[in-house]
Amino acid sequence: MYEKVKNNSVKCKTCRHFCTIAPGKCGICGVRENTKGKLYFLPYGRAIAAHLDPVEKKPLYHFLPGTFSYSIATVGCNFRCGNCQNWQISQFPKSETTNREMIEKSGENLPPKEVVQLAKKSRCPSISYTYTEPTIFLEYALDTMKLAKSAGLKNIWVSNGFMSRETLELVAPYLDAINIDIKSFEGEFYRENCGARLEPVLENCKEIVKKKIWLEVTTLIIPTLSDDEKMLEQIAQFIKNELGDFVPWHLSAFSGTISWKFQHLPDTPLKKIKKAWKIGKSKGLKYVYPGNIPSSEAENTYCPKCKKVVIQRMNYFVERLDKKGKCSNCGFTLEGFFDI
Repeated sequence: MYEKVKNNSVKCKTCRHFCTIAPGKCGICGVRENTKGKLYFLPYGRAIAAHLDPVEKKPLYHFLPGTFSYSIATVGCNFRCGNCQNWQISQFPKSETTNREMIEKSGENLPPKEVVQLAKKSRCPSISYTYTEPTIFLEYALDTMKLAKSAGLKNIWVSNGFMSRETLELVAPYLDAINIDIKSFEGEFYRENCGARLEPVLENCKEIVKKKIWLEVTTLIIPTLSDDEKMLEQIAQFIKNELGDFVPWHLSAFSGTISWKFQHLPDTPLKKIKKAWKIGKSKGLKYVYPGNIPSSEAENTYCPKCKKVVIQRMNYFVERLDKKGKCSNCGFTLEGFFDI
């Protein structure tokens, strides 16, 4: 996923930054290094996090609801979001006190074969590549995804959506579901807060839907930064017009106390989440879900046809009232993947 350029530099083609990396240096992600004209992913096979999570935590509400997903990550990220909750691991390689050896030895040794074995031993029907950006640990993720697919497991990405077309083409045959953050609909927000661009994220969302990979979208409602109602209307309209009214939209509340750089900002008021939910529904989206708030009936999945509860949720406790994705009351087939 790179090409050689002059003076022994390389151009990384893994994400849309397309970093040109001089010998001995790393790209923006902090983990892909040019070593004597070759690009290496430093923490290959080193999981900085490995946990069993409810799939709803990704969040995915229409993909194998009520199941657990074996979830892994390495250090590093190609974004630098001030609101990041996992900044201790996502930004770790970029610290001035971090060296190559520390990155290579970060986390525990967990090769792809062992990840799949642990997922099966834990009776998880899926593996999630999450916590940090899976694009930057592409080689590790892809090798694991191939083994997982052969073992009958599903593969899930939780992503910022900034992968290159080449990366998306590589993982698409093995990728079953993905949650992508559309953090804002303003280019300035992406430049200032993330060090990235909005347009590639939108392009990748459209391409993922075309490839029939199950997509759910998340927007974090950050007071003063990404809570503008007109901007939220634009996101809802984009989902409806460009992705489909069936694509679930998750609206998450922000907490300053666990963020990287935004401790000075207040937590998202509940009324802001409720207003964003109303915006999504008013634009014609079938499935809009609040997140990071006290339990609400809006967390439930309702049949778009008869309005009966099909999947009931209380935090991460899930009660399925459907019949393999069909409404038990009227027989309407929900969009998503509900049967293992």
